[in-house]
Amino acid sequence: MQQIGPMVLCVDDEVVGLQVRKLILERSGYRVLTAPDGPSGLLLFDDHPVEAVVLDYSMPGMNGGEVAARMRSAKPDVPIVLLSAYMGLPAEVTDLVNIYMTKGQGAPVLIKNLKALLEPAGADPRRIC
Repeated sequence: MQQIGPMVLCVDDEVVGLQVRKLILERSGYRVLTAPDGPSGLLLFDDHPVEAVVLDYSMPGMNGGEVAARMRSAKPDVPIVLLSAYMGLPAEVTDLVNIYMTKGQGAPVLIKNLKALLEPAGADPRRIC
């Protein structure tokens, strides 16, 4: 059965976490593209009708802040959820994204946040969850 939900791009250098996130999002009705690094994620972001991004912060070569900045300049209205294992990222990074959450908050919080960002009447909360 073909998925018809919103298209979400997940970018993370941790292969297992990326695969698990893809499975969870697909089971929640999303179409999911995955990228193992920032440059690959930017290519997919440019080439596909991505409706939201789930982006890891800590990646080799190009961190999530750099990726988010390039995505914002290309398509400023696409919501970005930034995931990190760390608390306390600098404001210049968290200000680039709609929601900043830790990986430890888990799948239910991620799904809730994506749903809030993608609902037609959903506000752009620009908040830390």
